[in-house]
Amino acid sequence: MTWYVLQHKPAQGDRAFHNLQNQEVSCFYPKIEVEKIRSGKRQKRLEPLFPGYIFINLEQTDPVWSKLRSTLGVLRVVSFAGKPMPVDDAVIDQIKASMAKVAEQGGIKKGQKVGLEEGPFKGINAIFQAYDGEERAIVLITFMQKQQTVSVPVSALKP
Repeated sequence: MTWYVLQHKPAQGDRAFHNLQNQEVSCFYPKIEVEKIRSGKRQKRLEPLFPGYIFINLEQTDPVWSKLRSTLGVLRVVSFAGKPMPVDDAVIDQIKASMAKVAEQGGIKKGQKVGLEEGPFKGINAIFQAYDGEERAIVLITFMQKQQTVSVPVSALKP
């Protein structure tokens, strides 16, 4: 079994993935959670790590090859000189390992201790409270024997 790459039609990655799975093709469609600002609110969405591409694991002699181009959502098999381009197993394993590591780390979570690296509160430890728009965060600091909430740039935070 060797890994190959399929290109799917625009905005039809999930459709192609599900149709390939229905044909019992071993597929890998890596997605990561991405935070974006929409209508002034921070939202998390799953987006493809490689937009436009799906990895498939097939034998060269598998009869499914003839059905791939007619699978709903699939555009073509990525090939060079008319032959499908194989992808090394180590590359797929590395992608899977990297995705697992990113999933473990995640972003800064409420209640997590952070350090302020710039600005007037440089060197002070704080507790992360929430994001305040796209580029700012609200943190809780102890200043002059009182706890204060302060809005700081996200770039100034260090977990």
